[in-house]
Amino acid sequence: MIKAVFFDYDGVLTTDKSGSLTTTRYLSRATGLDGSAVSAAFSRYNRALTLGHVTHGQIWKELCRSLGRDLDIALLFEAFESTPMNRDMFALARKLKRSRQVGIITDNKKDRIDHLKHHQGLEPLFSPIVVSAEVGSDKRSTAIFMHALHLARIEAREALFIDNNEENLAAPRALGMTAILHDDERNDVEALSDALDACGLGGE
Repeated sequence: MIKAVFFDYDGVLTTDKSGSLTTTRYLSRATGLDGSAVSAAFSRYNRALTLGHVTHGQIWKELCRSLGRDLDIALLFEAFESTPMNRDMFALARKLKRSRQVGIITDNKKDRIDHLKHHQGLEPLFSPIVVSAEVGSDKRSTAIFMHALHLARIEAREALFIDNNEENLAAPRALGMTAILHDDERNDVEALSDALDACGLGGE
């Protein structure tokens, strides 16, 4: 029996494929800087940020130098707040929460998710919220999933994970978790609900 459903964040609970896309798009539009230049500047730090080796605050001055502009870091938090919620997916999570534990497992930056926990009201709905930058491991490894299972106090066979990247389903499946791919391009939440129904959930 599935006791807990874990959602990926970007591309599943949001309608943007990645958090990097959301952040760099907003900063480009807000500053007039070329989007590819902003993306390239951030990409240098992405893995270190995602694994919690550094924070945005620690790399901000260096990032600004690479862009040739002294930007207020407040723009970064505005970029976080521009993250588009997938409201149909949130509605599905609320339905699931009636009878199951509902959580998040995400490769993400700690300061971003900390800000969005408040801005989007994540914590009343999702528990646990497991972030790669806090665990020091991303979804390439089983470690982040094992940590989530420990926090949820369940076994792998009692958990289901939803992600928009097929590569991210290998590690949870290796542990014995059920894993489902969500097509973020189609964003067919009804089809996902049908897949959950086939697993004995059905969003109820």
